Amino acid sequence: NLLSELAIGGGMIAATVVVHAITMDIIMSKAAHLFKALRGAVGHLARPAIASIIVVTLFLAHVINIWCWASLYLYIEAPPIITLPDALYFSTVTYTTVGYGDIVLSQNFRMLSGIEATNGMLLFGWTTAFIFEMITKIYRREADFL
Repeated sequence: NLLSELAIGGGMIAATVVVHAITMDIIMSKAAHLFKALRGAVGHLARPAIASIIVVTLFLAHVINIWCWASLYLYIEAPPIITLPDALYFSTVTYTTVGYGDIVLSQNFRMLSGIEATNGMLLFGWTTAFIFEMITKIYRREADFL
């Protein structure tokens, strides 16, 4: 059972990394063009506008990842999760490592929650580094970004 949890968790990590990588690739490929368009339309507000778009887009990638984990819990029928709201709540507090502990998976599925928490930490770290790099390009090296 532990091996199956590790395999399922590894698959989920792979899936969420792909979601994140695709999101970041889209941002990188579209950001310069969008920045130029915004700069022409809103002038000095282009930098905060593109920064906001980047952050919100990455937030949505995390939301997708949380939904993926919640869907997994429903699919494998991991007790005590039986409803979508419970699955989303549990996945959100686990992925973000808040971990209130008011919902705890049964012993047969507990390793998955630890894997999800690790997954969230890694992806939040990756997101932070990516945002930092993009903001640096926008504000410090505007000429390189264009």
